[in-house]
Amino acid sequence: MSRHRFLIAPTDPGLHDYTAPQITTLLGELHRIGLPYGLLWGSAAPGETALDGRILVDFGHAPVSTLLNLLHLLRDLEGDEHG
Repeated sequence: MSRHRFLIAPTDPGLHDYTAPQITTLLGELHRIGLPYGLLWGSAAPGETALDGRILVDFGHAPVSTLLNLLHLLRDLEGDEHG
């Protein structure tokens, strides 16, 4: 990868600001970008479970940081392939 990003930690305070509709939008983007790479989570959704006030993404009770980090990696990969 040509760019270096810092991973978002599950304890990042900014994760408190994400709402269920925002997470749904991010999951749609993950599906769109990840599909060509075989990343399929058809049942992924904003979870009803929260940990320390952070909504968990329901694909194995992953924190939102996992979703964001996956998106960053896929965007970087997509950018490398097109640029």
